[in-house]
Amino acid sequence: MSTEWKMQGEYLESCTCRGACPCIYLEPPTEGDCTAMVGWHIKNGHYGEVTLDNLNIAVVLNAPGPMAEGNWKAVLYIDERADEQQQEALGAVFGGKAGGHPEILASMIGEVLAVEKHPIGFVIEKGHRHLTIGESHEARINAIEGQDGRDVTINAHPFAVAPGHSLVVAKSRSLRHQSHGLQMNLSGRTALYSPFEYTGP
Repeated sequence: MSTEWKMQGEYLESCTCRGACPCIYLEPPTEGDCTAMVGWHIKNGHYGEVTLDNLNIAVVLNAPGPMAEGNWKAVLYIDERADEQQQEALGAVFGGKAGGHPEILASMIGEVLAVEKHPIGFVIEKGHRHLTIGESHEARINAIEGQDGRDVTINAHPFAVAPGHSLVVAKSRSLRHQSHGLQMNLSGRTALYSPFEYTGP
């Protein structure tokens, strides 16, 4: 019998593409391939009887072509604050074994380079998000200011990490990762964030 689970919170992604992200429209990355850092802050969540409130999780990945075509190489980072049951639950959900939308995302992965536990921080401020993994990896992003100071948003995009939610368009102030062959040290590139809600199975 499958375990019932649900979670909601905030997610962000920051990648090496320039300008508007073509991946969410099923188009090739702007520079041939795309390396991205994706993070989730689980505000409220449970996996069966296991609570997942206030935990964070992140994935760093490389897509060799259009992201929706898969064959990603990926590293999964699990919040070191999670106890053994929580780690197993997060691994099941984000590893694609527990159903729901994460199963679709995990099906895009061709090779898991590593699964590691680290301190993961996720700062949420107006117009600003900051994901940290350990001491050396981070995605620091700012929303792009639109008309009358409003957020610039994207709706109903065909490739979505958080289906059903409008994306806020942002730009990276810092995108750094130097591990497992996935190397980034950039700024001024594409970034996005939104709420998310996943359920399964």
